[in-house]
Amino acid sequence: MGDFITYEKIPERAVLIAVASKQQGRERTEEYLDELAFLLETAGGVPVARFVQAMDHPSSVTYLGSGKLEEIHQYIKAENIEIAVIDDELSATQARNMEQALECRVLDRTSLILDIFASNAHTAHAKAQVELAQYQYLLPRLTRMWTHLERQRGGIGMRGPGETQIETDRRLILERIALLKEKLKERTVANWCAWHS
Repeated sequence: MGDFITYEKIPERAVLIAVASKQQGRERTEEYLDELAFLLETAGGVPVARFVQAMDHPSSVTYLGSGKLEEIHQYIKAENIEIAVIDDELSATQARNMEQALECRVLDRTSLILDIFASNAHTAHAKAQVELAQYQYLLPRLTRMWTHLERQRGGIGMRGPGETQIETDRRLILERIALLKEKLKERTVANWCAWHS
C-alpha cells in the first residue's frame, strides 16, 4: 500500500476590531476583545492583531472612521489576513462597506457565536435550533450577499436581477424558518408528552 499524506486544516488568521466609546472605555473594550479572541480560537481561528478606535459611537455606515479602516486594510494586505472579526453586531450596510474597504471576510460577534454553535450541534434538535437562529440572523442581511449583482442592475428603481434574487431568497428563507419552527414545536410537544406519560 502507498503512503498516505494527511493535510491539516490551516487555521484562518484574523484581526479583531472594536470601538471604545466613552461609556465603555478602553479597559472594558480590551476585556471584550479578550473574550472575542477566545471565541475565535474556539471556532478554529487565530487572532493575529487588535485594532481599537476611540469614538463616541460606531459609524452607521462603516463602523469605523475612514483613516482607521485604511490602516487595518493595509495591515490585512501586508499580513495576508483572511477575516476581520468585529466586537459588535453589524448592520447589513456596515458589514458590506467594511468588506469592501478591508477586502476580506467580515464577521461580527453574533455570526461567530452562531458558527461555534453550528460546529458543536450534534442532535437533530440542536441542529434545527442553530439553523433557525442562523436563518433569522441572515434574513435582514440578504442585500449584502447580492452586491456582486449591483453592476447588472438598472438605474433609478434598480429593478435588476439582484433584486429578484433577493426576493426569492427571502421567500425561501421565510419558508425554511416556518418549517424549522414547526419541527421544533412538534418535537417539544412530543418530548413533553413522553415526559408526562
